[in-house]
Amino acid sequence: MRFDHKRSSVAQPTAKPQTHTETGGSSKDFEDFIYLISHDVRNSVRALLELPQWITEDLAEAGVPISGSVEDSISLMNRHTCRLDRMLVDLLTFSRVGRMQDTREVDLQKALDHVLEEIHVPSGYQIVRALDCTTLSIGDRDILTLLTALITNAIKHHDRDSGKIIVATYQDRGDLVLSVQDNGPGIPEGAHEKVFGAMTTLRPRDEVEGSGMGLALTRKIAQHYRGRARISSTDGTRGTRIEVRLPRSRPN
Repeated sequence: MRFDHKRSSVAQPTAKPQTHTETGGSSKDFEDFIYLISHDVRNSVRALLELPQWITEDLAEAGVPISGSVEDSISLMNRHTCRLDRMLVDLLTFSRVGRMQDTREVDLQKALDHVLEEIHVPSGYQIVRALDCTTLSIGDRDILTLLTALITNAIKHHDRDSGKIIVATYQDRGDLVLSVQDNGPGIPEGAHEKVFGAMTTLRPRDEVEGSGMGLALTRKIAQHYRGRARISSTDGTRGTRIEVRLPRSRPN
């Protein structure tokens, strides 16, 4: 069986990303390390994503019939490689919070419009807007990451084919409070802190695909802008409300 190395998209290791300063403590150094590793490993993973197709093509050209077990193995390879690629993408996003972007006054209505155009919202789901505050000083990429993480988390972990997700903002003592509430199964109270951990899921990944980075990203963005993220109580027995509190203006 042939392997054409010219088809491989593996790139050479990337150079260290440019930053404004070379100091900033061990946390920044660790984030630089995560960025470099995730970026370089992903180049190899992207090549691995093409392997199942290459194998199928090579077998077909050689006239070799593909048995059911081989098809299952190729499918399994593809699924696990896609999962690894998703984890690396989310790690890259995690390492870039607050970096390589402009902090400015963002129109939250437009940001939400952009996110809803980019993500897949199932036809049975209703997105309700209740934006009392519509502007916030934040990184233009971070607000998109924040909204995407909150909304996709609500959809992904819902247990029904239809649902209602409320995206709300209001002002409280100089802070903007952004909340995303769903009518899904809810999160056990004992896991309210656990779910904010990196690569944390409450269900097996064979049941719900995901890297477990969504709420970790949410909290990191909140903390970067000197805010906080938490799960607040809902009015009924079902549902989850994630609440992110951020200063309206970035502290000096």
